[in-house]
Amino acid sequence: MADVSPGRAFYDRQVKYLEAGDVQGLIASQYQANAELTGFGLEVKGAEALVKHFTGYLGQLGYIRLVSTDKFMETGNSVMFEATVRVAAGLARVYDVFVLENGKASKHFTGMLSFTVYK
Repeated sequence: MADVSPGRAFYDRQVKYLEAGDVQGLIASQYQANAELTGFGLEVKGAEALVKHFTGYLGQLGYIRLVSTDKFMETGNSVMFEATVRVAAGLARVYDVFVLENGKASKHFTGMLSFTVYK
């Protein structure tokens, strides 16, 4: 079995922390202290603000479970993917791009491609 690439290891940790609801572990393990998270209508800067954001985000979702990784790509300093996740209200197709410095995100771009509500 081949070793997991650094970008894939980063992604796997990101999923693990989100599924566990471990916001403190997520920020400490995955983000630089001055990291920025950006999405449409969203701009969060710094570890303290990221903790607050992810605590509220996971609270709104109820839970998050990876269903599938639909696309994945990495370079020496970036990771990007599209994934389908299950949350309390339905299925979301999401995308994320991370710019990494020393294995941690300095910039994180995020968004949703589609959402299907459970009936």
